[in-house]
Amino acid sequence: MSFRTVVITRQSKISYKNRYLVVKKNNEEKYIHLSEIDTIVVASIQVSITAYLLKELSENKINIIFCDEKHNPFGELIPYYSRYNSSKKIKEQIGWQSKDMDLLWQKIVKNKITNQALMLRKINSEKYDLVTSYINEVTVGDKTNREGHCAKVYFRELFGKDFIRDRSDNINNALNYGYSVLLSTINKEVITNGYLTQLGIHHKSEYNDFNLSCDLMEPFRVLVDNFVYYNLKREFNMDYKLDLINLFNNYFKFEGRKYTLKDILTMYVKNTLNSLNNINKYEDFIFYEG
Repeated sequence: MSFRTVVITRQSKISYKNRYLVVKKNNEEKYIHLSEIDTIVVASIQVSITAYLLKELSENKINIIFCDEKHNPFGELIPYYSRYNSSKKIKEQIGWQSKDMDLLWQKIVKNKITNQALMLRKINSEKYDLVTSYINEVTVGDKTNREGHCAKVYFRELFGKDFIRDRSDNINNALNYGYSVLLSTINKEVITNGYLTQLGIHHKSEYNDFNLSCDLMEPFRVLVDNFVYYNLKREFNMDYKLDLINLFNNYFKFEGRKYTLKDILTMYVKNTLNSLNNINKYEDFIFYEG
């Protein structure tokens, strides 16, 4: 199983040779076998990449994320074909029933709010009981938007009463960076399982290419929130971003055992998509640092 995240931060050329990623900088070359690589983050616009490498990364289901001049993720490589029976999976996806999608969304939102409540308990917030009360109020499809009501309380408790989500500041920049890497990782798993990221169960914007991934990532946002909360005094620089990326190599508890976050996302996405055939098999991810 692949386990390594490779981050390219400086001017270099990356290419392919005999099943290896080759990173060339100045007159030095470094070789990494493709079987070891899960994700490549190209964190500099001064990196040149061969088309042959892109083809091999795509065929080997290796995620590659591209960053802009500020080192923030802006895109990723998504292969056309990732599974032998993608046509069958897409037909199943198109045929998902509204009632099943609403039931699944209810479970996802409950899972997300549970994790947010546990985060607030961890920091001894007085709002823990209030947020916990939202869990049983989540209806099928979350028609009363308990998710949104909870978010207002949750973020203000974490980052202060003046905090506004999506405002341009260091906290939001850090959250957005972590969420982008999380989203990209889930995109890879959705595609690997043969489904379309565009067709969501709750998120259905015609302008969002990642509706399904946005649905599936919700219970895991708390891991990024937790990291940002405990690193508020740090400068949001490349070292910060590398540590945030490394979060995906940390161990957490899932289905009674400890796995890396990358492995949990692999299992979670597969299990959750399969649960649309049997909604009672949805497996929660509960916030737990192992």
